[in-house]
Amino acid sequence: MSERKIKAMIAETFLEVADALETGRYGKKPVIGFASEGSEHGRENIDEAMRLIERTGNKAILIEGGDIHRKMEEMLDAGEIDGAVTMHYPFPVGVATVGKVVTPARGKPMYLAATTGISDTDRVCGMVKNAVYGVIAAKADGIESPTVGIANVDGARQAERALLRLKEGGYDIRFADSARSDGGIVMRGNDLLCGTPDIMVMDSLTGNLMVKLLSAYTSGGSYESLGFGYGPGIGPGYGRLILIVSRASGAPVIAGAVEFAANLVSRGWKEIAAGEFARANQAGLQEILKELNASGKEGAASDNVKMPPKVICTAQIPGIEVMDLEDAVKTLWKAGIYAESGMGCTGPIVLMAEAERDKAVAALKEAGYIG
Repeated sequence: MSERKIKAMIAETFLEVADALETGRYGKKPVIGFASEGSEHGRENIDEAMRLIERTGNKAILIEGGDIHRKMEEMLDAGEIDGAVTMHYPFPVGVATVGKVVTPARGKPMYLAATTGISDTDRVCGMVKNAVYGVIAAKADGIESPTVGIANVDGARQAERALLRLKEGGYDIRFADSARSDGGIVMRGNDLLCGTPDIMVMDSLTGNLMVKLLSAYTSGGSYESLGFGYGPGIGPGYGRLILIVSRASGAPVIAGAVEFAANLVSRGWKEIAAGEFARANQAGLQEILKELNASGKEGAASDNVKMPPKVICTAQIPGIEVMDLEDAVKTLWKAGIYAESGMGCTGPIVLMAEAERDKAVAALKEAGYIG
């Protein structure tokens, strides 16, 4: 090794030690890519975000240009960056994001599980999975034993029964107790404002609305000024660390998302996720999900449809009901079109090759999935 390389290594080591003494973080500083598709608040918002990231001691690389998501994925897979923050990323079904907000009543951080993506096409199954995803995000962000509450939305009581069964099966999950006089695992509006649980479980579309409300209520919705964004995509076997912000996210939220990502990398999010999924499955998670899924699953989704050869999917069709998503995909397979399901920031999407989009639109219209 040359003398120049040795000196560079020594210099880098001293910088890491100095950074550790200043921030309390030891080891190599995580590098987070920010794949920006532009901001509703102009270029100056992106520049301000990068300055804030640097001031908070985090390290980020700005990814710009054409096809930034592919560029981001290549950098993640090559190890050039440890995690990424981006906008409008189409996660596959089974992956959902866990957002992190600051609750207004007491300034307490709270995780919303989930906020984009879709963990399951069945609502209750999705909420049960979201609880585990939320535990993973909270633990990887430094909360050793987070508490879980279920937002009082459709399916809350069924999700409660399923999670209680999971706990009885041996899964170590701590439930919060509502601040209302009647208590309980199911949370009300004041619990959302106070941050009663560390993790608030809900469906993705409600969670998406809640992030917007809690991050932009001071601006009337046009500028997200508070919190840490829509969070990381989490799902069994999903190995890329990709966190979501929106075009309305202000510089503080973008910087907060990069900080969130760096924390997850530093604390070994992959190992934490693998451990939680293993423990949940050992406690009977898959059996519980199968029972919840047992009814109402006949029809097109159960047909033995052969999948066409896989192709790269760059086009998407929105507007399909989440409960019809898998059936819509199989309708396209029947028509000889390779398609995948996903969840964009505005709801469910079906993805296919650009050359097949017009044919796919026609097939979905004929089947009644879109107007």
